[in-house]
Amino acid sequence: MPEYKQFPLADTAEGLTEAEIIDWKVKPGDEVTVNQIVVEIETAKAAVELPIPWAGVVTELLVEPGQTVEVGTPILTVDVDPNGEAASTPAASAAPAEAAADEEEMKPLVGYGSKASSAKRRPRKKAAAATTSPTTPTSPTSPSAPAAATAAPVQAVEVVKPRTPVEAEVSPAAYVPLAKPPVRKLAKELGVDLRTVTGSAEGGVITREDVRRAAEGATNGVANGTTNGTAVAAASTAAGSYDPATRERRVPIRGVRKATAQAMVNSAYTAPHVTEFLTVDVTPMMELRDKLRRTPEFADVKLTPLAFAAKAVCLAAKRTPDVNAVWDEAAGEIVYKDYVHLGIAAATPRGLVVPKVRDADAMSLAELARAIGDLTTTARDGRTTPEAMLNGTFTITNVGVFGVDTGTPIINPGESAILALGAIRDMPWVVDGELAVRKVMQLSLSFDHRVVDGQQGSQFLADVGALLADPAMAITY
Repeated sequence: MPEYKQFPLADTAEGLTEAEIIDWKVKPGDEVTVNQIVVEIETAKAAVELPIPWAGVVTELLVEPGQTVEVGTPILTVDVDPNGEAASTPAASAAPAEAAADEEEMKPLVGYGSKASSAKRRPRKKAAAATTSPTTPTSPTSPSAPAAATAAPVQAVEVVKPRTPVEAEVSPAAYVPLAKPPVRKLAKELGVDLRTVTGSAEGGVITREDVRRAAEGATNGVANGTTNGTAVAAASTAAGSYDPATRERRVPIRGVRKATAQAMVNSAYTAPHVTEFLTVDVTPMMELRDKLRRTPEFADVKLTPLAFAAKAVCLAAKRTPDVNAVWDEAAGEIVYKDYVHLGIAAATPRGLVVPKVRDADAMSLAELARAIGDLTTTARDGRTTPEAMLNGTFTITNVGVFGVDTGTPIINPGESAILALGAIRDMPWVVDGELAVRKVMQLSLSFDHRVVDGQQGSQFLADVGALLADPAMAITY
């Protein structure tokens, strides 16, 4: 007979508690195989594609795209025994859709962390009639049982009582209302939370009429902005809710934007920031770039000023290791890193992300250029993994690509310094006592004054500037 399993939102090993459903890769009726990608989610760090641990047929999508749910919440139902003899009925399929996932199902997916889910589940309620009924034999050897029943004993069926919103858990996101995808879509369009709606159909299933009644009840209770007793409905979209009456669009704060905002606030109000600036003639660096582009080693490399700056940072950090250290408040220690995991700030459609180039200090200029190119391409395509954005030691942000000269960047949490690169411009510059037009850029360094003193920050910034102004200085480091 059909066997239904619910696929829970997995913990993707970065310690997050919730994620937004971005895009389903399957639909009801599709066959799936073990480890097939079924959904794309957005955590507070990145977009992640999740594989399913079973093979079977998708019977229901429990969460609509754009909805944010907690880790452990069932998001998909799969029939792992679609060739079973027992016919599926609406009532039979509704119960498994509402039943909580078994302990085995709640384990993290293959390739993800083993952190146990904190999502609570409602205990199942068994009906007394589940194991016996007037029309169902309790034993294959019962004298009144038909001949067919003796060949295949009837299994006990666990009946789950439909749950109303009153019975929902303390954590509302763990409760998945019984509603078909079209009904869920309508609820989203009307701004109705299905967890507050009591289903009128058999088994507690929520219908379109239930949603419309809930929406009418909500709008009739609005005191402001009403017309003839009915509020002006706001049009809900994936990009937020637009109210034509006020001509305003409201977008929920979630995903990468939410995580970035929290991290920046924590950093700004925890680490005492100091920012210093340096204007540099980088004409020799640009001339060297043109020369290297014509060599076989750099023939297939996108050699940018960012790559030169990354190399300069790694070299300068060896002379001033304080900029590559971190203040550990809990341990009462300053932790010095003997490696550079270099973060590269990248603007993406989902917001700012900072993936890392691991052990950047051990790379050549060509290797750094390739790594940065791959990293930024992956980030802009939304394919950066959460692991790729962890444990950085120093960050570079290139505001020059936007035509900006300089800025005062905020240090990433867990680091002690960040370097901003400004735009490279043709400007008048004094060379050997004479005025000339040169390639000039501005550097700005923000550092944590608990870890880095003014002398150390100044020395590091001067070293980076010297390496960009005269790349031949690298042989002295």
